[in-house]
Amino acid sequence: MTTTTAPTALKTGHVGLNVTDLARSIDFYRAVLGLDVQAEGAEEGRRFAFLGRDGHLLVTLWQQSDGRFPTNRPGLHHLSFQVETIAEVQAIQATLRALGAEFAYDGVVPHGEGASSGGVFFTDPDGIRLEVYAPTGADVVAAPVGGAPTCGFF
Repeated sequence: MTTTTAPTALKTGHVGLNVTDLARSIDFYRAVLGLDVQAEGAEEGRRFAFLGRDGHLLVTLWQQSDGRFPTNRPGLHHLSFQVETIAEVQAIQATLRALGAEFAYDGVVPHGEGASSGGVFFTDPDGIRLEVYAPTGADVVAAPVGGAPTCGFF
């Protein structure tokens, strides 16, 4: 086994998601998260979009799949986005409700019993599990899953 030196600074860059309908997914991620289209490819068989904010790439969408996201296979469990306040989470929840999104739990919920952080857990149009949370302010309601992180059980 070889020894490697860990990078001095490491952070997640962007997440690439396969989608079935690029235009629908762009509309969804723009409406829910306020992302901007930074680049887009429309060539048949090579449709994609790069979405981000303030010049920072966050999500890439690739129209190269069919069906729904399989939650019973190894791979992505869920994708999470942090906002600053519970009020922002609630505003996103209202947008999601207006779009007819599917929720894993009703309303804003804490990550665990006694946890102050929490948010909403939902799926995108292709069934990809997503979370939007705030680091504080969710401790006013009971967690739907006791003794474990809520986000691990949707």
